[in-house]
Amino acid sequence: MRVTPDALRQIRGGHPWVYEASITSVKGPSLNGTGASGDLAVVFDDDRNFVAIGLYDPASPIRVKLVHRGKPTAIDRAFWTQQFLAAQERRRSLIDRGDTTGYRLVHGENDSMPGLVLDRYSDTLVLKLYSAMWLPHLADVVPAIADAFHPEALVLRLARNMHGAPLHGLEEGDALIGVSPADPILFTECGLTFEADVVRGQKTGHFLDQRDNRALIGTNADDCRVLDMFANTGGFSVHAAAGGAREVVAVDSSAPALAAASRNMAHNLTRNEVAACAFRTETGDAFEVMDRYARKGERFEIVIVDPPSFTPRQTSVEKALQSYTMLAERAVKLVRPDGLLLLASCSSRVTADEFHITVSHAAARAGRPLDELRRTGHAIDHPVGFAQGAYLKAVLARVP
Repeated sequence: MRVTPDALRQIRGGHPWVYEASITSVKGPSLNGTGASGDLAVVFDDDRNFVAIGLYDPASPIRVKLVHRGKPTAIDRAFWTQQFLAAQERRRSLIDRGDTTGYRLVHGENDSMPGLVLDRYSDTLVLKLYSAMWLPHLADVVPAIADAFHPEALVLRLARNMHGAPLHGLEEGDALIGVSPADPILFTECGLTFEADVVRGQKTGHFLDQRDNRALIGTNADDCRVLDMFANTGGFSVHAAAGGAREVVAVDSSAPALAAASRNMAHNLTRNEVAACAFRTETGDAFEVMDRYARKGERFEIVIVDPPSFTPRQTSVEKALQSYTMLAERAVKLVRPDGLLLLASCSSRVTADEFHITVSHAAARAGRPLDELRRTGHAIDHPVGFAQGAYLKAVLARVP
C-alpha cells in the first residue's frame, strides 16, 4: 500500500490511522487489490521502504489501523505478547500501588492496538472489540493475553457496530479463557470495593476512566452534602461517602444502574464513614431533577455532573456545547456559597478549550462565576497517544 505524502508524514509522526482517501495504490491478493477484514496492510514509501503495518478494515473510512511502524516485524503471538507487556509497564505505578485491581490494560490506538480495549477486574479480564478486523487475529491475541496476564477468565464484549458482522460463532459475553462469571466481579479502586457486571454491564462493566476524579472528590467531601448527577453505578457517590460526606444523593435515569450504586455503597459499609453517610438515590431526567431541586431550594456543598457523551458525530458538537451550557447553569445554582462543582466531559469531538470556555461562561451568566481549582484529563491507564485520543476533561471549581 502507498499513501499520500501528507499521510506518510502523519504516519511517521505517530498517527495511527490511514483514511481511505489517503491511499494512492494497493496491491493485494485479489485481482482488484482489495483486502478482507483483518488483512495485514503494509505501508511503503515511494522508494519501497517499509513504513508501517496495520489491520485492514474495509467497513470503515479509516481503512487501516496501524499496529507497528519502523522496521519490518512479524505480527504473530509473540508480537502481541510484547505489546500487552509493554502496555502493562506503562501502568506500572498504578499496578504497584496495590489498592486498585480495576483498571484499563489496553487503551486502543493509544497503546498501538486500535479498536481493542482490555480491562482488568481483579482476576477477570474483559476484551472489547470495536472492529471485526480483530476476529482473524484472536487465535494469536487470546494466547498472548494468557501469556502476559494469566487471567482466570477472559470475557468477550462487542461494540454495537459489530453485532451485524460475521462473528464465526462468537457471541457477546463468551468466555475466551475460563468461564464467563454468572455474578458481578468484585474489585478494588483506591481501596474501595466495587462490582462490575462484565457480561451485561455498560462498556466493560464499570467506567474506569473517572477513578482519579472520584478520588479527588473523596479528598474534599468531609462533612459535605453531595449531589451526584448522572451517577450511574455510584463511583463518585462511594468515594464521597468514604471521604466523610454526611449525605450523598445519587441521580440517574437508569434504575438498574442506581440499584448497582446502592450495592456498591453496601460493599463498603465496613468503613465507618460510609456507614455514617445518609445515601439515597433518585431515578429521573437530570435536567428535570436539577430544575426541581433549584425550585425547592436544595443546596449542596459539592455537585458532581458527569454526563454521557453528547457527540456521536462531528455535526453534534454545537448541540453538545449547548448541553454543557445548560448543565453548568443548573449546577451552579445548586452549589452552596463557597462549595465545589466538578463538571466532566467525555465527548471526544469537543476540545478541552471549547469545554472549559463554555462551562466558565455559562456559570458567569448564571451569576456564579467559577474559581477554578483544577483541570483534569486522562488517568495513567487511559493514555493519550495522538490528538484524537484525548476525550476526557473535567474542571473542579469553587463557586463563590
